[in-house]
Amino acid sequence: MAKVIAVNISEKKGVIKHPIEKGFFKFNHGLEGDAHAGDWHRQVSFLGVESIVKMKAKGALGLCSGKFAENITTEGIILYELPVGTKIKIGKVVLEVTQIGKECHAGCEIMKLVGDCIMPREGIFAKVLEEGYIKAGDEIVVEE
Repeated sequence: MAKVIAVNISEKKGVIKHPIEKGFFKFNHGLEGDAHAGDWHRQVSFLGVESIVKMKAKGALGLCSGKFAENITTEGIILYELPVGTKIKIGKVVLEVTQIGKECHAGCEIMKLVGDCIMPREGIFAKVLEEGYIKAGDEIVVEE
């Protein structure tokens, strides 16, 4: 079963996100109160705990949910294999995958520490189609 490990938020861009108990994912906006939310195609970011484990194996210390600035940390799903346009349902929230990977911004903290960052290859982005709350432990369903 694919599930949410953590919901993470930051009030400003370029900083590590911190976990919250639950987050409200607003239609065509993203996680309410998050710096990356807004009317664009990268409203919500996802990264699998499996990707974080890969970085730990490369020697990255102190990694945990939110360190890659992802809004939703997942387990049990290979996110970067989901095609753009795939719909993901978490509770009542429906999201649509809009982008796989991204350009790593200059000065990425993980890149400085380890010499590599997994988010550009294995992180994904989505927009919110149906709003609601998401919390750790929620099941992730990929809709066909």
